[in-house]
Amino acid sequence: MSTPNGAVREITYGEAVREAIVEEMRRDPTVFMIGEDIGAAGNVFKILTGLQEEFGAARVIDSPISESGIAGIGVGAAMTGMRPIVEIMFGDFTTFVMDQMTNQAAKTHYMSGGKLRVPMVLRTTMGAGRASAAQHSQSLHAWLSHVPGMKVALPATPRDAKGLLKSAIRDDNPVAIFEDKMMYSVTGPVEEEEFLIPLGQAEIKRPGRDITIVATSSMVQEALTAAERLAQVGLEAEVVDPRTMVPLDTDTLVESAKRTSRAMIVDEGCERYGVTGELASVIADGAFYYLDAPVRRLGAMNVPVPFAPSLEEQTIPNADGIFETARTLCGAA
Repeated sequence: MSTPNGAVREITYGEAVREAIVEEMRRDPTVFMIGEDIGAAGNVFKILTGLQEEFGAARVIDSPISESGIAGIGVGAAMTGMRPIVEIMFGDFTTFVMDQMTNQAAKTHYMSGGKLRVPMVLRTTMGAGRASAAQHSQSLHAWLSHVPGMKVALPATPRDAKGLLKSAIRDDNPVAIFEDKMMYSVTGPVEEEEFLIPLGQAEIKRPGRDITIVATSSMVQEALTAAERLAQVGLEAEVVDPRTMVPLDTDTLVESAKRTSRAMIVDEGCERYGVTGELASVIADGAFYYLDAPVRRLGAMNVPVPFAPSLEEQTIPNADGIFETARTLCGAA
């Protein structure tokens, strides 16, 4: 398969992440990685296998088990001219790096009057579905999205994973990228030639006329599945992926809602005080006079993620819930 941009292959989400890191480390000697088990072990999900062999232990650094220390090294290195990629094994462990990210990385440029910058990437995971229980299954991307000075990306496809990560590495601001751990083996088309996806540019994954479904990360695939089912009952759903929480492409979200006159938000983070509320507010403010119904939200239940798979699957949104909510919102239930 080919496009005007060149050849396209089907690769996994994990392979796309690895490609982005390899290309940027080859291009720029100031880029390095640090994290737990990223070197000899190739990352807990085995997506970085071989990186340390190519770039050496000085650029792919196996760190002690100290998330705050890893993040602190990243902040300091970035302030002195390096471009670190800091890996936090599970997003749940971002609790240990909040001071470094929210009080140091996010504020240094502002507090130094523009004299200093922190061009670092914080890579971590999100998402339930692996029966990993309450301390390894959370989706905490709303936390860092709340902090001025941080940029936050949620890639939903292999192509987005590669293009957004490359842009994040080149950005002069601290960027947090949350990768859904259930998606590393998901395949999708990715160009062979180099490309970047700008931070702050949403994408319409599927056009439609009856309802806008704004979905993030793994919920994009759930929304696309629901959209296929909705088409079978005569409803055409437009699926919009913001791709980045910060900067947020409000224009694309609002214009889509204006066209369809109905909107719903789907995100795997807890619904209460989360991303769904913020995005619903953006659409309600920007498209109020065009809406034929209130904006609906679907997020995770406000409970710790259960260990038992039968309970876990009930706590997070899925295609069935999206389908039923959209039908109801369109008055077709």
